[in-house]
Amino acid sequence: MAAVFRCNVLSPPPTPTPTPIPSFNSKIHLSHTRISSPKFPSHSSLHSRISCSVPSRRRPEYIPNHIPDPHYVRIFDATLRDGEQSPVASMTREEKLDIARQLHKLRVDVIEAGFPACSDAVKKIAEEVGNAVDDDGYCPVICALARCNEEDIRSAWEAVKDAKRPRIHMFMGTSEIHLKYKLKKTREQAIEMARNMVKFARSLGCDDIQFGVEDAIRSNRGFLYQILGEVIKAGATTLNIPDTVGTATPSEYARLIADIKANTPEVDNVIISTHCHDDLGLSTANTLEGARAGARQLEVAVNGIGERAGIAALQEVVMGMECGEDYVYGGLYTGINTRHILFDKQDG
Repeated sequence: MAAVFRCNVLSPPPTPTPTPIPSFNSKIHLSHTRISSPKFPSHSSLHSRISCSVPSRRRPEYIPNHIPDPHYVRIFDATLRDGEQSPVASMTREEKLDIARQLHKLRVDVIEAGFPACSDAVKKIAEEVGNAVDDDGYCPVICALARCNEEDIRSAWEAVKDAKRPRIHMFMGTSEIHLKYKLKKTREQAIEMARNMVKFARSLGCDDIQFGVEDAIRSNRGFLYQILGEVIKAGATTLNIPDTVGTATPSEYARLIADIKANTPEVDNVIISTHCHDDLGLSTANTLEGARAGARQLEVAVNGIGERAGIAALQEVVMGMECGEDYVYGGLYTGINTRHILFDKQDG
């Protein structure tokens, strides 16, 4: 069934106000087929017309920790990593390579090619897709996931280092339940480990480092600001702020992003990224609200496939911004070629 995008014009919610620092099953198909732009009716009460089109503005120069145009939003596609954790989306090496090629046609900014500790496809994607430069200079960042240990980080770097724009994405749980039961570390030990692992990635030659604070939505805010500030000082260029368990509401998630931007030392020297799970069906809404609150990288997957209920769907997030009025999104835009979005849902 071909995709139908429905756009509702809504009154914008109030901009979240930062709070003070506390004390402490579908198959996916990415098609080459061009599809017609859907037609949308006028909204009678506002006498306006919504239009969806391919962005006409030029993609800004890629700088890991800075976007020259404050209205530009990077799209980070996690189909090949988080998506593969969906029970229906196990992929062969060749299938992963095919999907990466099509993500290049979509012109996503970052392709998270996988978890090198358990996938041999990442290196091949980095070598081929990660060096495919278009006439206008577009070439996707190729990213590999790693836990906060030297073995994972070294494997990730070996897998992506031959790409034109390689990135390592390391993560660490920061909520009390993660610290106590999974990591078995104190807050001070976690900060030290995070700082050292970012420095280790830098020492390997990687200058594009994404640091994710797993279960950020349930983490102590004061600790969150502290550990994020330390990894920025150590050399991180992007901060990933996940709603790992998918329980946040749009206003709650927007406030988290706003609070991090207001209270984290040196936060202006990095990009803030969203990563929202769909357990309560709010991943797209949370992601879009995160962008409105100041996030400038949005993590998505084709059809929203991912662990458990999945994450925000690429087509929903991108078309949400494309079809939304400027008074809602303030002129935010992506570099996605929307004419390459097509998804068919088939049983079995």
